[in-house]
Amino acid sequence: MTTVVLRTVRWHRPLLVLTAAMAGLALVAAAGLVIDDRVLVGAPIWAKPFKFAVSFAAYALTLAWMLTVLPRRSRLGEWAGTVIVAVSFVEIAIITAQTVRGHRSHFNDTNALDSRLWAIMGASIMALFVAHLVIAVVVLRQRITDRVAAYAIRAGLLLSLLGLVVAWPMVMPGQATPAEAISGAHAVGVPDGGPGLPLLGWSTTGGDLRIGHFVGMHGLQAMPLLALLLARRTRPDAAANARLIVVAGFAYAGLTLLVTGQALRGQPLLSPDLLTLAALAVLVAATVLGVRVALRAQRLG
Repeated sequence: MTTVVLRTVRWHRPLLVLTAAMAGLALVAAAGLVIDDRVLVGAPIWAKPFKFAVSFAAYALTLAWMLTVLPRRSRLGEWAGTVIVAVSFVEIAIITAQTVRGHRSHFNDTNALDSRLWAIMGASIMALFVAHLVIAVVVLRQRITDRVAAYAIRAGLLLSLLGLVVAWPMVMPGQATPAEAISGAHAVGVPDGGPGLPLLGWSTTGGDLRIGHFVGMHGLQAMPLLALLLARRTRPDAAANARLIVVAGFAYAGLTLLVTGQALRGQPLLSPDLLTLAALAVLVAATVLGVRVALRAQRLG
């Protein structure tokens, strides 16, 4: 048994290198938060490199693990993983360099250099999206024997794709402020850099498109973690757990769309109106019903 495990587990080394590099950068950025008192767009200047480093580390490590679960080695999937590593290094290098310079990294067209760097970042993000989509297709096409793990991994990959998609409104024309040479924004209804939640920085006075992006992207980790928790149930049932993963995936997607719609209407996360609360109530009710149906099917089986 041990021999089989050792033979089948083959970690994607470039993704592990990215994980280690981002962990190191997170430590550097954390030190920057302490010793560098500069502020950019209403936040400590090293907050963005810190958040991106932590996010990239979690993203890369999760993808590396997912590729080990595949029953057959996929050269296409590994190639896509390497592309993700390359473009992630490009993006984080620009973010860090702009931080050192004291300039915005995102949406910045104030001069030729800033505009060129932002264009490179935009191209990198598109390349990452395509590579992530390739990995999702590879995983969907392979038959993973552990049904619960298969559902969790596929749901996580699709949810993180949704998280990338809901970030696109940040660069839509309606988010631009030409007078300041800024070609997009996180906030809706208020300027970027206003009052925000601690650490996360999400606007407390208007909508914030980073929320849906954050929620969706971290579905990549949430679904496998849920599968792990379900496996620890007193009387685990693979079929029921798989159904619960499906219910959770739809609920998570609904939540991602809900907070994105709330942001697009210029509404702070912690100040929902009746429409948002009604939509949330429907989502919760549908999720509870789905869970009950999944568990009832287990008892009937």
